[in-house]
Amino acid sequence: MPEESSPRIAQLKRELESGSADALSSFWRELEERQAPLVEPIPDHPTERLVTFVWRGMPQTRNVVLFARYAADDDIEKHLLKRLGESDLWYKTYRLRSDLRSVYQFSPNDSLVPFKDVTDYRARIRGFQADPLNARRFEFPKDEEDPDDFLQVLSLLELPDAPAQPWITPHGDVPAGKVEMQRLKSSILENERRVWIYTPPGYSAESVEPYGLLVCFDGIAYIDVVPTPTIIENLLHAGKIPPLVVVVPDSLNQQTRNRELPCYQPHVDFLTRELLPWVRERYHVTSDPARTIVAGASYGGLAAAYAAMQAPEVFGNVLSQSGSYWWGKAHPEDHTPEWLVQQFDQRERLPLRFYLEVGLFEPYEAMVLSNRHLRSVLQDKGYDLCYREFAGGHDYACWRGSLADGLQFLLPAGSPTSRRHPQQSE
Repeated sequence: MPEESSPRIAQLKRELESGSADALSSFWRELEERQAPLVEPIPDHPTERLVTFVWRGMPQTRNVVLFARYAADDDIEKHLLKRLGESDLWYKTYRLRSDLRSVYQFSPNDSLVPFKDVTDYRARIRGFQADPLNARRFEFPKDEEDPDDFLQVLSLLELPDAPAQPWITPHGDVPAGKVEMQRLKSSILENERRVWIYTPPGYSAESVEPYGLLVCFDGIAYIDVVPTPTIIENLLHAGKIPPLVVVVPDSLNQQTRNRELPCYQPHVDFLTRELLPWVRERYHVTSDPARTIVAGASYGGLAAAYAAMQAPEVFGNVLSQSGSYWWGKAHPEDHTPEWLVQQFDQRERLPLRFYLEVGLFEPYEAMVLSNRHLRSVLQDKGYDLCYREFAGGHDYACWRGSLADGLQFLLPAGSPTSRRHPQQSE
C-alpha cells in the first residue's frame, strides 16, 4: 500500500514544531472522545477514506506493528507504525475503501518474525492487543476444553459505507431458540467431537412439516463468533426464512481440521453415515436436500462444496464464505491447484444451489481468483447461484453479517417446500 499522509497528523506535527505545549495532550483528548482510528475524508474521492491507526507509546516502546485482516500479508515492515518525533504518538495512515470492515490488533515491541517462519502460531499472537482508544470490540472466546486456548480481544473497524449487519444483534422482543452441546464418536474418523444443536423457538418434534436443516462446520465459531442462533431468530421473526435446526460439529483442533475439511471423503462419510443419522434419530429435521444447507468458511467452505458434490442426495445447498478453492491435492502424482473447481468443471451439473462470497482483501490473491473461477464454472454449467465480493479480508467480522444473506438466498421464507430435490420427497 502506498504511503499516505493524514491532515490531522500533519497539523499536529506543525503545532509541535511551533512549540505548542498543549497540542499533543489535546490530540489525545480528541481521540478519546472521537474514538480511534482517525478517519478522514479524501476530497473528490467519496468512496475512500484516510484511516490513521494510533498507539500511545511508553518510554520502553521500540516498535509497534498493526495486524489487520484487510492487510494480512507477510510483510511486517509495511505495517510498522512511525513515531512522531520524540512524542509518545506512534501512527500509520492507510487509504482505504469507505465500505471496509475489518478487525485489527496492535503488537508493541513485536518480534518482527514473519508468520511464514512461525512454528507456534498461538505463542506469536498471544501478545497482540486491542486498540485502547476504540471501544468497538470483537472477541474470540476461549475454548474451555482446550488448555492452550485463550481469549482473543480485537478491535473493530467499520468505515461509513460498510454494509449494515442488522441480523446479528439480539432483541428482547424476538423469541429465542435453544442451543445444546452433545458428543458424538465417529468410527469412520476414529475420534470424538462436540456437536452443537440449535432448535428454533417453538420447536416441536410433533410438527407436521420437518424442519429445514443447516449443517455448519467449525463448532463454537459458528455459535459464538458468528452468532448463528441470533441471526436465525431475527430472520425468522422478520419472516425472511423458515424455521431451521442447525447442526454445528466441532473441528477438534487445527491439525484435525487441516486433514478432514479439504476434500476428504471420510469426512463426507462421517456426515452422511454417522452425523445426520444421529441427528435424525433425535430431531425432527428434513431429509430433503433442497431444504438442507451445508456451510462453512475457508476450509469449511471448501468442505461444504465438496460434501455437496459427493452427496447431492443429502446436501442441496452450499453456503461458502471465503472458501479455500485454491486448494490442490498434494499427492506425488497430482499437484493440481483448484482441484475442486476442476471437478465441478468436468462433471455434469448436479441438483445444487450455491451462495459464494469472498473478501477482496484475502491473505493471498489465489483465494479471490479461485472463488471467481468457481463462480464462472458454475455459471457456465447453469447452476443457480449468488456470488458476492466484500470489502474485507479473511474475517469473521464480515462473515457474521453475510451469513444472513446466504440463508435468505438459499432458503427464503415461503418457498423451500416448492423446491424439493427431483429424486426425493419428504
